[in-house]
Amino acid sequence: MEKNNHSLHKLSAAGLLVTLGIIYGDIGTSPLYVLNAIIGSKAINSDVIKGAISCIFWTLTLQTTIKYVIITLRADNNGEGGIFSLYALIRKTKVKWLLFPAIIGGCTLLADGIITPPISVSSAIEGLKTLNPDIETMPIVIVILTLLFAIQQFGTKFIGKFFGPVMLLWFGMLGFLGVVQMFANLDILSSLNPYYAYKLLSTQGGIVYLGAVFLCTTGAEALYSDLGHCGKDNIRISWIFVKITLILNYLGQGAWLINHEGSTLAEAGITNPFFGIMPTWFVPIGIGIATTAAIVASQALISGSFTLINEAVRLNFWPKVKIKYPTDLKGQLYIPSINWLLWVGCIFIVLYFKEAKYMEAAYGLAIVLTMLMTTTLLNYYMIIKRYNKIFITVIVATYIVIEGAFLYSSLGKFHEGGFITLIIASILFITMLIWFFARKIRNRFVEFVKLEQYLPVLEDLSRDTTVSKYATNLVYLTSADNRYEIEAKIIHSIINNNPKRADIYWFAHVHVVDEPYTMEYRVCEFIHDDVIRVDFRLGFRVAPKINKMFKQVVEDMQARGEIDITSRYTSLHNHHIDGDFRFVLIEKLMSYDNALPFYEKLVLDGYDILKKLGLSEEKAFGLDPGSVVIEQFPMKISETANFDLKRID
Repeated sequence: MEKNNHSLHKLSAAGLLVTLGIIYGDIGTSPLYVLNAIIGSKAINSDVIKGAISCIFWTLTLQTTIKYVIITLRADNNGEGGIFSLYALIRKTKVKWLLFPAIIGGCTLLADGIITPPISVSSAIEGLKTLNPDIETMPIVIVILTLLFAIQQFGTKFIGKFFGPVMLLWFGMLGFLGVVQMFANLDILSSLNPYYAYKLLSTQGGIVYLGAVFLCTTGAEALYSDLGHCGKDNIRISWIFVKITLILNYLGQGAWLINHEGSTLAEAGITNPFFGIMPTWFVPIGIGIATTAAIVASQALISGSFTLINEAVRLNFWPKVKIKYPTDLKGQLYIPSINWLLWVGCIFIVLYFKEAKYMEAAYGLAIVLTMLMTTTLLNYYMIIKRYNKIFITVIVATYIVIEGAFLYSSLGKFHEGGFITLIIASILFITMLIWFFARKIRNRFVEFVKLEQYLPVLEDLSRDTTVSKYATNLVYLTSADNRYEIEAKIIHSIINNNPKRADIYWFAHVHVVDEPYTMEYRVCEFIHDDVIRVDFRLGFRVAPKINKMFKQVVEDMQARGEIDITSRYTSLHNHHIDGDFRFVLIEKLMSYDNALPFYEKLVLDGYDILKKLGLSEEKAFGLDPGSVVIEQFPMKISETANFDLKRID
């Protein structure tokens, strides 16, 4: 299956079709609500319409085409994209504060995953009001979203085959309807002149429209995040078709609106210009296609959120959570906790805002913050890759100005719903910061010792028949990056905490590398058939299924004649039965004998809460609970003052 996935990275008809289904759901459904958000309840003004369409055209050109399709897609991490992949590419620069734009961008992108399904599905379903103004659409939206999240556990392998054809039909419909309406007012083509954008923005209050205009490019960040599914060539070629159909539809809606100049949408007898450009007989069909496209767009954001959290877990930005793989498609996963968290968020958005037009303020603010963070990280990527300094300066300055203007306009709608985005993103941001820095605090005080000085003790212990055998193979997971070191707590566990005799002592270490799908291991044998260390090098998108991986390592070593895993119990050895393996995980507990600074204590308290909500260590590492022993070891970080104790006789 992986081979087929890689074949889709190459430019081909199949690759282009898959790209339409996976990449463009978000940006492709923007015609459902962009011009509707711009007009609102105001009377239709031709200057505003032309200026808005001009802004849309140049936003899609500057923001989506140049920044993302041409420049940002170059920043691929072994074929993978997204803000965490970009961060993994540049974190070697040792610029520590880059952690913050990466986390902020990830959090706002997750917030987008909560807002996109409600606004897309609501905009489509509200087309029913064109047929019956009194119909209640909110219950329908809630039912659709609930079913969408309910099927995630089964994977999208089957229905995913229809995403490409559905979006091809969708974009074809967008272009056709737009062209038909354009011929009713060909003067609308003049709005592609940037003069109309300048005219709109230079008039008093014109910048307030930018928040709504920005919605036309909201899917650009998702386009970059999904790079690994289709490859940059397929994205770049298919974007030509997608952009043309989008622009044609916006022009068609603009022509229809200008033909109704002076009246409001309500007076024109329509709730949304998107449905206004459809012939009456076609509206039910259009609603059906729009709803299906909105579901595809929502699915893309949900899948993207799963991938984002998976990366966050591997980069130590998020607590360990249960991850399932419902199909054999590479990269497709299902995270139950995130799935239902997103569902709760989506239902809250629907119940709070009720209609799509009220969700727009919250939607735009989430993505513009993500884009600003991407621009920040992209700056350092171009520096690392030694791009021309003048080019870097021009690009970064241009997009800081553009995205800054969009941010300013979006903040103007803060009280109308934008605050919802910041609340959601802030909760996610605090969670990531607590998890990341708590681990830093805890790891800072882990004591390491030289393994070499304990090798004679381990060798003697393994042969000491006066000590009851604990296991044939005893495996400890170690966090020591240096293979010649080991945590003092592990030595304490083996030697001091009820001495554990084993025939072979194994130390396994997992190192997460900056490449997405690396799967390598290295073996270091300190004492033949007695003390062995295995270092796994896993990509940040690879699930650490240590049980299966360790078994493969042992089988490989046995095939090479490096070890003999036959049980060393005489009775079992005579029958050539393999020895047992017992894994030991040591949980670090905060000792009560600590005098911590207030903020560190607060962070560690938050960490403890998140850890209880997250996945246990043995499940996170994919270990069989039947072969795992959990030991608790008190962490002593700082000395408290001595007690003033007096001895009396």
